Amino acid sequence: MAGETIAAIGAGLLVLVGIQNGDTTTDIDWLAGKIAGLRIFEDEAGRMNRSVRELPSPAVLAVSQFTLIASTRKGQRPSFNDAAKPPEALALYEAFVAALERAVGVPVSTGRFGANMAVSLVNDGPVTLIIDSRLRE
Repeated sequence: MAGETIAAIGAGLLVLVGIQNGDTTTDIDWLAGKIAGLRIFEDEAGRMNRSVRELPSPAVLAVSQFTLIASTRKGQRPSFNDAAKPPEALALYEAFVAALERAVGVPVSTGRFGANMAVSLVNDGPVTLIIDSRLRE
């Protein structure tokens, strides 16, 4: 429904999730652990030294975003051929959310899979990361 708020969080992480052909539960588990443990929040000294788990009120919003898998190698129109098909992507997205909940220790808010959503973000700080489970960086 237009104008409906599906989910909202305060300070925490907005995770845009792209599921690619060939992704597995091994990728999902690694990614959830990596995200939950990233030390990207400031400590008392102002250093990026805390994970989302260490926030006073940990919060995560995970939004499925197949366009992250776009290829722009050819021409001007992005190709989404490498994005997993909806039934497979939905199953892995739900598995990711469950794995992230276990890793962070709190419920993870979600968008609506496959919906056209207007997502707002207040990026409070210098950190925006791309984490690819295939690179394992």
